[in-house]
Formats: sequence, structure tokens, C-alpha cells
Amino acid sequence: MNIHARALVAATGTVLLLSGTTVAHAAGAPSATEAKAASSVTVTTKNTPLGKILVNEKGHTLYLFESDKKDKSTCNDACAEAWPPLKANGKLVAKGGVDSKLLDTIKRSDGSKQVTYKGQPLYTFADDTKAGQTNGQGVDAFGAKWFVLGTDGKKITKQPASQNGGY
Repeated sequence: MNIHARALVAATGTVLLLSGTTVAHAAGAPSATEAKAASSVTVTTKNTPLGKILVNEKGHTLYLFESDKKDKSTCNDACAEAWPPLKANGKLVAKGGVDSKLLDTIKRSDGSKQVTYKGQPLYTFADDTKAGQTNGQGVDAFGAKWFVLGTDGKKITKQPASQNGGY
């Protein structure tokens, strides 16, 4: 039993059975999923009704924030909770027509590294719960609009016919 589990038992008088993974994660160690995500990040593309757009390795749509400047994110705190930055600590992988020369990272105000494409910081959207959703397209939030990106790194302003499906 580790020190955190002993403290829990001492404080509550209750014995909890936790898997080794859960205990390690609760103690602050990264899970296997988190470690894998930190080692490399893939940016690829999908053909959608909006056109050929950038997506992450899980097929979730990537967005740009019009308030951002080249190589500078302005989305922090509550904004970054609604629009999670695409972060990377390792290798950037370009697939499906993504130009690897346009992929890079910037340092965020919290010290983490965020992936950029043609200097534009990349984000996912918390309300995109399935691969292929584009629920953030054209949304005006946190002081500016959000748009998907094409392989040329430019915003796509076309609006989807439906906001609830995937590909």
C-alpha cells in the first residue's frame, strides 16, 4: 500500500481496492495514454462537407482562433477548457496531405508546447465529442470566431448543413 492509500485509510477508516494504474495515476504519475500522447502528435486530414480539413490522430477537428496572432496563442483559462490546445512534447507527425514543413510548436503562457500549422495555434473543441464533428465551426466565443483549417493553413468559412453528426 502506498503512502496516499495509507493516508486515505487513516483519514476515512475505509479500505478501497484500487488497481495499480489507478493508484499510480492518482499519485500524479501519467497514465499510459498520457505518456503516448506526449511522445508524438499526429495531424492528418479528413474530407468533410466543409472540404479537406485538419484533424488530430483521433479524427477530431482542429480549429484556429481568429484572436490569435502568428505563433502566439491568446486562448487561456476558461477558453482553453472549452477549446483545448493541441499540445505536444515530442515528435510532430504529418499525414494525409498535411505539409510537415508547416507544423511546429510554440510555448504557451503556462509553459506547455502547442502545435501550430503555418504559425496558427491549433485547438480541438470540447463539444466535438465524436470524430468528424465540426460543432465549433464559425462559433463566436472568447472574443473572436473559430474556424476549421484546410491543408493550406487557411481558415475555411463555409458552414456545415448539420452540426450533430460526424463524417
